[in-house]
Amino acid sequence: MNATSPSIQDLLARRVPGYALEQPFYTSPTIYQLDLEHIFYQEWLYAAPACQLAKAGSYVTIRVGAYEVIIVRGRDGEIRAFHNSCRHRGSMICKARDGQVAKLVCPYHQWTYELDGKLIWANDMGADFDMSKHGLKPVQLRNLEGLIYICIAATPPDFEPFAKVALPYLKVHDLNNAKVAFMATIIEKANWKLVWENNRECYHCSSNHPALCRSFSLDPEVAGVSADGSVSATLQAHFDRCEAAGAPAQFRLAGGGQYRVARMPLQQKAVSYTLDGKAAVRKNLGQVALPEAGSLLMFHYPSAWNHFLPDHSLTFRVVPISATETEVTTIWLVNKDAVEGVDYDLKRLTEVWITTNDEDREIVETNQQGILSPAYVPGPYSPVQESGVTQFVDWYATWIERALAPLKAAAE
Repeated sequence: MNATSPSIQDLLARRVPGYALEQPFYTSPTIYQLDLEHIFYQEWLYAAPACQLAKAGSYVTIRVGAYEVIIVRGRDGEIRAFHNSCRHRGSMICKARDGQVAKLVCPYHQWTYELDGKLIWANDMGADFDMSKHGLKPVQLRNLEGLIYICIAATPPDFEPFAKVALPYLKVHDLNNAKVAFMATIIEKANWKLVWENNRECYHCSSNHPALCRSFSLDPEVAGVSADGSVSATLQAHFDRCEAAGAPAQFRLAGGGQYRVARMPLQQKAVSYTLDGKAAVRKNLGQVALPEAGSLLMFHYPSAWNHFLPDHSLTFRVVPISATETEVTTIWLVNKDAVEGVDYDLKRLTEVWITTNDEDREIVETNQQGILSPAYVPGPYSPVQESGVTQFVDWYATWIERALAPLKAAAE
């Protein structure tokens, strides 16, 4: 955006509900930076499944905008997060995506930290040097039934409303007894909002996702949301069957629209995301007794959507890299006692979503290229097929407008 371009406040003020956003929302480095500062640097973000940090010293790293974060399991079993920046001269401590360490050691000058972030060794720093004042800077972290969320903000928003809603739905999936079967990361050359918009509808599925459509329902009610939160009698009957079998299922959408949980049915006779619709893993992950329970679909803006099935679970993490690039990481979770080659075949477990993710990558990249054209004009969303997209865009516009309100008031 330049001096002659409309401000983000002007763009928000003239936004037409039910229509796509204007071009700068998907292309502008300025708006991208505002998205980082007012959403990704302020909100709770899904980071990793706790089972990825299987033992003391297991760590993963994640980059969010300018921030590098280490998430590590301590000797006491607790998982903690720290800024990945040495308290000496700021060097990154852990450069790998994940790994196993005895201590956190800066590769530059060997300053050494315990797994709880305390500085325990720093050579030749003088007699008056106080190591207790130079521990790693912590990052807020919550473990929600085996899903790790972090928040970079010094004062995070309240996590409890989301945790209270999600907890009973997740509990039956027993994610603390899971293991990572496979992980895949792709870079989609598109704005993070386009990645989300594509996720929030299946209007495109029948013509773009032949493998997924063998199991995922094409009913627009499954991917979408109703304006008043109501559901059809058919879907309510599915919820009732699941809940009678001990698996919470009812559609729940946060008042502000930031998160949703609902246990949605798959295609008729399908019980998992496989080409034949049959279970991908013989040893179930969790205690969902009803094979046809479908998938617990849970999203939490701005960073994650998830699919939790009776036999396995998938998490999807969304991290923006630039105004026109987004990293999407998919993790397949199975019962920790499931044996590859005996209880599941890795190719069969992963092939549907590996294919679908690549198809989605091509879709959103093509969408981004079209939006870059000077001829782009926002078009209307389908009220039948794209209610979920409308909901996401409304959430984003409301969230960013509210975040920018104090700046607007100060300028007036």
